[in-house]
Amino acid sequence: MNESLSGTITSGLDPDVMGDIVQFLVRDQLVTNDQVEHAIKVRSRLDTPRRLLEVIQDLGYVSQEQVKSCLLNNRTNIRIGSLLVELGYISEKQLALALTKQKQDGKRRRLGEVLVSNNYISHYDLTQVLSLHLGFPYVEPDLSAVDPALLERAKASLFIEHQFIPLHRENNQVTVAMVDPMDQKAVDAAKRLYGSNIVLAITMDRFIFEVLDVLALGKPDARRVETSPDHAVPLVDHLIEQAVLKEASDIHIEPMKNKVRIRFRKDGSLVHFKDIPKELEPALINRIKVMAGANITERRRHQDGRMYIEPLKYGRGIDIRVSFYISFFGEKVVMRILTKKTELLKVSDLGMSPKILDRFRDEVLDVPTGVVIITGPTGAGKTTSLYAAINYSNRSDTSIITAEDPVEYVIEGVTQCSINPKLGVTYEDTLRHILRQDPDIIVLGEIRDKFSAESAIQAALTGHKVLTTFHTEDTIGGLLRLMNMDIETFLISSTVVSVVAQRLIKRVCPKCQEPYVPSPRDIRRLQYHNQDVADYEFRLGNGCEACDYTGYKGRVGVFELLVLNEYVKEAILARKTSSEIRRICMETTGLVTLLEDGLAKAAKGITSIQEIMRTLPVLEPPRPLEQIFRLTGEYSG
Repeated sequence: MNESLSGTITSGLDPDVMGDIVQFLVRDQLVTNDQVEHAIKVRSRLDTPRRLLEVIQDLGYVSQEQVKSCLLNNRTNIRIGSLLVELGYISEKQLALALTKQKQDGKRRRLGEVLVSNNYISHYDLTQVLSLHLGFPYVEPDLSAVDPALLERAKASLFIEHQFIPLHRENNQVTVAMVDPMDQKAVDAAKRLYGSNIVLAITMDRFIFEVLDVLALGKPDARRVETSPDHAVPLVDHLIEQAVLKEASDIHIEPMKNKVRIRFRKDGSLVHFKDIPKELEPALINRIKVMAGANITERRRHQDGRMYIEPLKYGRGIDIRVSFYISFFGEKVVMRILTKKTELLKVSDLGMSPKILDRFRDEVLDVPTGVVIITGPTGAGKTTSLYAAINYSNRSDTSIITAEDPVEYVIEGVTQCSINPKLGVTYEDTLRHILRQDPDIIVLGEIRDKFSAESAIQAALTGHKVLTTFHTEDTIGGLLRLMNMDIETFLISSTVVSVVAQRLIKRVCPKCQEPYVPSPRDIRRLQYHNQDVADYEFRLGNGCEACDYTGYKGRVGVFELLVLNEYVKEAILARKTSSEIRRICMETTGLVTLLEDGLAKAAKGITSIQEIMRTLPVLEPPRPLEQIFRLTGEYSG
């Protein structure tokens, strides 16, 4: 807070409550102290927290143009971080995390770079605020706005290095658009070219590169980097190594206009890793294609591939599925990392609540016949749960045979088959041969179509136990999708024993977790009252080095277990609606929805309310927490 402003504030107003911008408005006599006091009272009565400046504007005391004019007059007296918070672009917590990261980097990066790289603010919004903060006009130059004669003064490499471009000359002044007008080296370079009498404007780097590309000044001779396979090899190795070290599940290699963006999916969310020069893209893609066994000459069609990395380097084998997707700016590559784990999870380690776990073992896995479906979207942990169920059922008196794409865990005592269409080992052919192997339990990696669904049901009708996975949102959706595949309802009701829906949600970081009081908005979205959540241990991560300042570390499973009883079977035979079937399940089977199981975990401080509302389907309001804890067998105190 600026000490020079303290004299403009009356003793009844707290400068920290007001913020810098509101103080500037008072000092410039655009609002009065009485109006500020009234706005503070109005804000205190609001259910949802609002910024004081926003309330003042909503009350009509000051316009957006007046705020902008005031900021231009006082731009040297306020830090960019405080300005972003007061204008509502970022939160105070995000600012604190960004400042901590900047400090850890040794302040090699500007605060704005840290905010953008962590997706706290868009590049466009940051540039707009910088324009306001620094007083430079914002421009979006295109070819028509640029004088080619000015560009001829230097090579494109100079414009790219210092990230500026000349626009036009007027009254013996050259207007220059810069990404960072406060970069003194860039300003000096522009002055050496066009003289000291230059006018600065602010822009985004993409506009500079677009103009240079159109004028053929941004070709590889201007931005040359080594692109031979010898340089691509260590780059690919580095990406895979870092992804494994960071426990990422996927590597996204995304071609863009002037660069290639690399992102990792960690704990279910994409995190920016680094950008690489556009010129490295061909060699990088070709190297991955060679490793994945894809066609390096094919650039017009989508492709798939697979690579296996021996366990010598990482201590365990790494199987990577690779997808090449044709896009506007080139081939996007997604590499899914499948770690060949040597230790299987037990059913008790999946994260099921006590009563749900007991029912899953007693009423689902111990039943000798029928179809058990584990459902959820991609990345929900279905395969892990499937293997835990196989491990539980793997006994010396039981024959288990699988058809998987691919085999992700090797289990001793289980006959496992990896689907490989290139070798003629297809799902269709494998399913026809499985029954001839005299199995007790059949594991189908996934129900993909009507053929695999009918195969699972036919196997169950002949006295086999079938474990499989499915892509649907919840348990009721699994049943409805089978019905929509034109599977006879009497077959579904007579063979399906259970449907398990699941998700993986982020755990609150144990090192930086803090007690969290649900906000009025949280309570309203759950359709609860304040007293309904008062006695529970909600928590939220503050962000630390251990969790990479996200507030979350690791994931936990959330489950919805439906064990079909006669009431549910009758509802299926009658082809009742999804809402009717769900109501019957909740009333007669003890079904706990995904949202309710997640809410129970949030109330114990395992995850956060924000995470469950972001991740889990809200199909109907949850029941009271006390009732949910009773149904799950969790300890609520």
